[in-house]
Amino acid sequence: MLCSSTRILCKRNLNIAAVSASLLLTKHFAPNCEKTLLISSESKPISLVYPWTKPAVSRRSFFNLRSEHTMASQSKTSVHDFTVKDARGNDVDLSIYKGKALLIVNVASQCGLTNSNYTELSQLYEKYKGQGLEILAFPCNQFGAQEPGNNEQILEFACTRFKAEFPIFDKVDVNGDKADPLYKFLKSSKGGLFGDSIKWNFSKFLVDKEGNVVERYAPTTSPLSIEKDVKKLLGTA
Repeated sequence: MLCSSTRILCKRNLNIAAVSASLLLTKHFAPNCEKTLLISSESKPISLVYPWTKPAVSRRSFFNLRSEHTMASQSKTSVHDFTVKDARGNDVDLSIYKGKALLIVNVASQCGLTNSNYTELSQLYEKYKGQGLEILAFPCNQFGAQEPGNNEQILEFACTRFKAEFPIFDKVDVNGDKADPLYKFLKSSKGGLFGDSIKWNFSKFLVDKEGNVVERYAPTTSPLSIEKDVKKLLGTA
């Protein structure tokens, strides 16, 4: 048989658990107020005060917002559905690339993979741009801070040192909450070997003429080594 003090403790813990659940629901569905709650027990009352200042959201509105967000995410079914910024801040509707094969790469200027990748990307582009290949380069500074420059410096580096003629876009995040929506789509379409996150500079996504992501390559995969996959998409294999 439980002793008196044990019964009091159990009841007290059950009360606290119940109130915690109540608080959780209240925080979501009626957060625009200060809640003061008293928990009775055989010992003494406990007063919990939780001030919340978010605008009130009804239960129906809460689930409607979640539903709308999910529908918005699901509405984009192709790379061609996205608009991105170029290196000069202009909007670029990726639907302009309909009918072309795309190789999308996150690039960096100070990486150990920079020389080989930029060199081979330029060679691949020169060889197949006339047959319908476009290479879209997105600078990213999330890996070892190896892309610290601004857009103008990045363009000068790529164009002067490697004679890059393929388009280079605005510097973006490819991982985390602030990841560019295009990269969220790419990662959700083709997960990596160890999860969806981009692992390092020069990860590559191959996209077909309809805007579907068909293949993903590791940073260490050289651009020229995927030439056969590019030719297959272009119909020249």
